[in-house]
Amino acid sequence: MKERDKFFILLGIFLIAFYLPLQNPRVQSAILEAFYMLQDYAQKHVLTCLVPAFFIAGAIAVFVSQASVLKYFGAGANKILSYSVASVSGTVLAVCSCTVLPLFAGIYKRGAGIGPAVAFLYSGPAINVLAIILTARVLGFELGVARAVGAVFFSIIIGLLMHLFFLKEEREKKAAALSLPPPPEDRRALWQYAVYFATMVLILIFAAWGKPPQPVGFFNAVYQVHWYLTLFFLAVLAVILIIWFNKEEMAAWVESTWNFAKQIFPLLLGGVLAAGFLMGRPDADAGIIPAKHISALVGGNSFSANLIAAVAGAFMYFATLTEVPILQGLLGSGMGRGPALALLLAGPALSLPSMIVIGKILGTKKTLVFISLVIILSTFAGMIFGAIQG
Repeated sequence: MKERDKFFILLGIFLIAFYLPLQNPRVQSAILEAFYMLQDYAQKHVLTCLVPAFFIAGAIAVFVSQASVLKYFGAGANKILSYSVASVSGTVLAVCSCTVLPLFAGIYKRGAGIGPAVAFLYSGPAINVLAIILTARVLGFELGVARAVGAVFFSIIIGLLMHLFFLKEEREKKAAALSLPPPPEDRRALWQYAVYFATMVLILIFAAWGKPPQPVGFFNAVYQVHWYLTLFFLAVLAVILIIWFNKEEMAAWVESTWNFAKQIFPLLLGGVLAAGFLMGRPDADAGIIPAKHISALVGGNSFSANLIAAVAGAFMYFATLTEVPILQGLLGSGMGRGPALALLLAGPALSLPSMIVIGKILGTKKTLVFISLVIILSTFAGMIFGAIQG
């Protein structure tokens, strides 16, 4: 960081401390709400979502060869294969916009092309099977289908557009990949790595398995036993580590995991605090921006209503599944169905905390393009859906 940037950060902190009207009740509630949201995030997401994700990202960095990543996700990889895998990843992972970040960072830093990497980044939290089922049951079948179709297509379209916008860099990355030396001999077989990573993914899935807002057959049944399943796969992972890996390899894995954690975790915490201060928790109208101002602007199906819904969704933090009851309340308060879809397509895939981390990984320019694509596409998808529904 340049000295000039450090100066402006310190100046900003000073000006906020100097002028912040702490005597204002709304400001007081927003500050308290920021820490409530931080506590909620720590209690519900760090141990069950982020920690497993950090370990998976660390394993990718240590045990997955750069050649393998380039083969399936690199700039020169088969586009149909890479985008197909990336676009449906959310059906397996069912993670939130913050939990997907270590996994995204892991594959991107190993050489994945920006297109497939961004497709994975969007689809991870957007294509959550349980969330889509609940959307259809609670908010209507048409909205559930539109969310599912829109999320899959968006992940591919956004990935392809990012690839085209930064084509020069992608070509340079492809050329550099051709000069890489072949990967060294590995004493483990491919199926062993498949079992190792599948076990960690299953730990992440079952540890993060939330209680459905409504009893939905299979999902509710899994929730009843998800901790037993998590412990079972933790035991399986322990056996795998003892049998297949030596101490030096495990130490390298832990070190890589720690590197991802110290880079990403502080940014996420700062982002959660900022999101809590601005908008508050989804179920509490205590942020500095009153919820009534947002809900009053998203009625009907105008361009502005859909744009405001997409922008609000992009900056809010939604824990997995919470967007459904929130939208149920907003629809009851007069929100249009077009803006509802715009929020559903922009909200789960983005949040202020995730934007901060993505900026650190991709850089400011690429991050702004990605955010803009999500908001613009969500806006127009909402307008089209609203016109069809209207």
